[in-house]
Amino acid sequence: MMLLAKLAATVFGIGYVKKGGGTIASIVYCVIWYLAPAFSNTKQTLILLAVLIIGVWSGNVVEKEWGKDSSRVVIDEVAGMAIALLFIPVNLFNTIAALLLFRFFDILKPLGIKKAERLNSGWGVMADDVLSGIYSLILLKTAIIMNLI
Repeated sequence: MMLLAKLAATVFGIGYVKKGGGTIASIVYCVIWYLAPAFSNTKQTLILLAVLIIGVWSGNVVEKEWGKDSSRVVIDEVAGMAIALLFIPVNLFNTIAALLLFRFFDILKPLGIKKAERLNSGWGVMADDVLSGIYSLILLKTAIIMNLI
């Protein structure tokens, strides 16, 4: 059980990278999303729900060994990027914009994002990235709708 949780939480080992594991996990999701544009909105939503469920579960399990919100846990970045790119037209500009917005919110943690980390166990691990993804999605979708990009 612990091995499976570690594989999931680290996104198959990305979380073991000493510096920038979260950014690498975010980029990996962006590449997959960009190269698999056949993912319908329904498939994207199902993938997101699966990542959220697995993220909360694995965050709870690995916390017992690694402590609260370990830097090795990067599945939360994948969830955040999945939200930031949800229902966004697939192109290189949108992919890069979503990545930059998400990392901005995830690193600086403004607008209540920092408070979201206070939730217990796996929920706290995932919540700040979910909120970062939501803010990124709102900004990017607004820019697209207003023809700013």
